[in-house]
Amino acid sequence: MKLVKDIANRVVRYIGMDVHKDSTTAVVVDAQGHLVMQVTLRTEGSALVDFLRGLRGALHLTFEEGTHSAWLYTLLSPCVEKLIVCNPRQNALLKQGNKSDRIDARKLAELLRLGSLTAVYHGSPGMRTLKELAASHESLMSDGTRVMNRLKSLYRSRGIGCGGTQVYSPRHRAHWLQQLVEPGARQRAKLLYQELDLLLELRPQARRALLAESRKHPAQKILRTIPGLGPVRVARLLAWLQTPHRFRNKRKWWGYGGLGLLTRGSAQYRLQQGEWVASPKGVTVRGLNPAHNAGVKDIFKGAALTACQRPGPLREAYERCLREGRDEHLARLTIARKIATLVLTLWKRGERFDAQRLRREQVA
Repeated sequence: MKLVKDIANRVVRYIGMDVHKDSTTAVVVDAQGHLVMQVTLRTEGSALVDFLRGLRGALHLTFEEGTHSAWLYTLLSPCVEKLIVCNPRQNALLKQGNKSDRIDARKLAELLRLGSLTAVYHGSPGMRTLKELAASHESLMSDGTRVMNRLKSLYRSRGIGCGGTQVYSPRHRAHWLQQLVEPGARQRAKLLYQELDLLLELRPQARRALLAESRKHPAQKILRTIPGLGPVRVARLLAWLQTPHRFRNKRKWWGYGGLGLLTRGSAQYRLQQGEWVASPKGVTVRGLNPAHNAGVKDIFKGAALTACQRPGPLREAYERCLREGRDEHLARLTIARKIATLVLTLWKRGERFDAQRLRREQVA
C-alpha cells in the first residue's frame, strides 16, 4: 500500500488556470497530455487552495500575469511543487483557434507540460514593500509630467507660447491665466494647477519613503558607489531586480534592461567540400530588443547621461568611443552597458566600485 501511495505522489499533474475577477477555470492534464479534470471555481483563496490540496501527485501550476497574479503567487506557491506565472505576450498559442476559459486553461496546461512558457519573476515577499513604494513614486512622477503636458497643450492649442517651466510657477499663474480668454479654458487650467500642486506635494513624501526602505537592503551601499546611480535610481533598481542571480550573464541582463541587440538569421550554414561552414551572410541586427523592462532601461539611460557628464573612468570611456568615430547615441549605449555590467558584477560579488581597477581593465 505504501508503494502505491509513493507512486501516486510521484505522478506529475499539470494545471492551467484561466483567472478572472469572479471565476477561475482550472484544467488538469497528466504527463501524456490526457485530460484529467476541468472545473470552474470562485476566485477566492479558500476555494483555490482546497482544490489544489484535493489533487494527488506532484503539482505543476501556471496562470498568466495579471491583476491577481501577485496575490495568487503568494497564496498558491506552498500548495504546489512548481509554479510559473507566465508572460501572456509570449503565449501565441492562446491567440489561435477558438477561445473560451476552458480552452485557454487547457492550452496553458499543455504549454506547461511541454516546457514552452516564459516565466515572469515575482521575487521574494521581503522585497514587496520596496516594490510597492517604487511603483508609487513612479506613478506620481509620471502623473505630474502628464498634468504638465496637459497644461502646455492647453496654452499652445490657443496660440500661446509657453516654453520653459515658468508656466507651472505659482507666482506667475495669474499672468498665464489672464491670457486664456475663454472661461471654460481658464477653469480647466485652474483645475490642472490644483491637481499639479497636489502631486508636487506628494512627490517628496513618496521619495522619502522609497529611500528609507531602500537603505534597509545591503546592496544599496554597493550600488550607490557606481557612477551615474543616485539614491532614487538605486532604489528603483533594487525594486525591479531584487536579486542579481536571476541572470546567468550580462547578455541576459542586457536583454532584460533593453540594452541587448535583436538579431535575425537563417540558413547560417552550408555544405562546402563535405564540411559544414558558416554562411558569409551572417546574422542581421534589428536594433535593440523591444521585449524589455522599460523602467530598468530608463534607469540605465539616465545613469549613462549623468556618468558621461561627470569626471571619471566612464566619461573617459565615453570620450574614447567618440574619438574612435562612434555616434553619440552608440557611445552612450556602450556606457549604459558598462553601468549595467557593473551593477550585475559588483552586486553578485558584494564589492564596491573601484575607479582605478576599471581604468586598468579598459587599458588592458
